[in-house]
This record gives sequence, structure tokens and C-alpha cells, in this order.
Amino acid sequence: MLKEKVKAYIEKVRAIDGVKGCALVSRDGIMLGQSLERDFNEPWLAAMCATLFASAESASGILKMAPPEYVCVHGGAHSLVVLGAGDKILIVVVAERGFEHSPGARMLEVIASEIGGSF
Repeated sequence: MLKEKVKAYIEKVRAIDGVKGCALVSRDGIMLGQSLERDFNEPWLAAMCATLFASAESASGILKMAPPEYVCVHGGAHSLVVLGAGDKILIVVVAERGFEHSPGARMLEVIASEIGGSF
């Protein structure tokens, strides 16, 4: 059942305009599922995305800022967006550059809330 739930959420994220690929990762760095169109080392990506988000949370805490809603890394024409989805899950998205300012980003936030409430 968990596998089907993960797959359904990945498909929902992939349907957002501008999203090129998606993964769901546990906050401790375990790949739960993905639909990225590249050949890559899944455990490494999951661990690095979890570390990236946790580092941003720590840096925000040191600066006495609110925790990040998402972390965005720009590279060429694409962006890597890592978004918290509750206490256990992260959504990792490869999207068109500037996605974080698009209506699709708001849709992603809604899906993140759904995921956070279901895991």
C-alpha cells in the first residue's frame, strides 16, 4: 500500500506544469520512489537532498530565522527544489528554472501538505 501511495503522489507532482522529474525521499535520506529521467545513484541523491534540506534548517536556526519552506539549487536551465512534506518526507523536484516562483510551486505546496498529513 505504501508503494502505491508514493507512486500516486509522484504522478500528481509530475503532472504540475514545469516539473521534469520528482522523487519522494525520507528526511533521513532514503529513496521512497522517483520518476527522474536520468541515470543516477538513487541512494546518494536521497542522502544528499536530505542533507541539503537539513543543513538549510540548521543554518536558519543558527540565524534565528523560520525554517525553510524549500531549498532551491539553480543549474543552467533547470532547478532542483527540495520541499518539506510533513515531519517524515521531502519532495525532490527537477523543474524548469524559476519554477519556485510559478503557480506550479503553489500546487506543489498543496501536495506537500497532503503528503505530510498522510505519512
